[in-house]
Amino acid sequence: MYQRLEKLGFSNASINTGKVDINYVVGPNNGPALVLIPGQALSWESYLPSLPALSEKFTVYALDVRGHGKSGWTPGEYNFPNMGKDVVFILENVVKRPAIISGNSSGGLIALWVAANAPNTVSGIILEDTPVFSAEWPRLKDDCWVYRVFKKSSATIGNPHGRDLASFFKGMEVPIEGSEKVIAFPNWISSILAGVVAVYQKINPDKPIDLPFLPAETRLLVKCLSIYDPSFTRSFVDGSACVGFSHEEALRKIQCPVMLLHANWFRHPEYGLVGSMDDQDVARFKSLVPNVQYKRIQSGHMIHFENPKEYVSAVKSFASTL
Repeated sequence: MYQRLEKLGFSNASINTGKVDINYVVGPNNGPALVLIPGQALSWESYLPSLPALSEKFTVYALDVRGHGKSGWTPGEYNFPNMGKDVVFILENVVKRPAIISGNSSGGLIALWVAANAPNTVSGIILEDTPVFSAEWPRLKDDCWVYRVFKKSSATIGNPHGRDLASFFKGMEVPIEGSEKVIAFPNWISSILAGVVAVYQKINPDKPIDLPFLPAETRLLVKCLSIYDPSFTRSFVDGSACVGFSHEEALRKIQCPVMLLHANWFRHPEYGLVGSMDDQDVARFKSLVPNVQYKRIQSGHMIHFENPKEYVSAVKSFASTL
């Protein structure tokens, strides 16, 4: 797929912000600037299914957030103001014109911070299944299933004795909508994965773990987790990532147009919110941003990866209104 992007005119680059190296890919100059920010633990590669179609309309910049992909690591300094300043630096020194910023999950929160604090750099923001309000502290800890995932990641991927990807998946509990039951990742699959990972690392030392036999989303996650700074997740486990960033205050400050893409969600009796936002969050969002372009999409959390046609259509539709 990356070879196809090169044929389309995409290239890879990196820039030092004075604090950290930020890696990104940039597409051909085909129109308005569009900056893409992936969610936690994922690299710019999560946008591969959407990039060809987006490049027909936009000059696309897809970033690796600090601590992700090929960008530099800054343990102890993962918070939204710092990550937002990285993006502002890219906008001012690379893009050099107001851009649409589309961020998935925590990437959407970075986009929100930038729009609120550097409005002259932004022409509009698209929040793709972004956990507005639900990722604030302490609600993240008290009300969200994903916090359990963060804790498990911190204990396995972030194990000081080694990056244990198999243990991260082992026994992982995924709640089922409309049921008190959960789906658990089978231990025998974890054991096979552990063996395959060990062999891969022995043959390919110091390279991302890329296992093409896995389902596309799992393959992407394994690859990204193998080169990801676990300190990033720990900053969400202890709440330090959330300090100094009020979502409501940011929404009150933004002046640019906003689109909110909302993927599937539900509430589980034991695990709480499974997804980014519930209906109350959306209602609160709309009360603060009455002109928001809201679109509910039947998709998993990474709309741009799981439902690229719908995602690209939404981005183009939003851009046409600016």
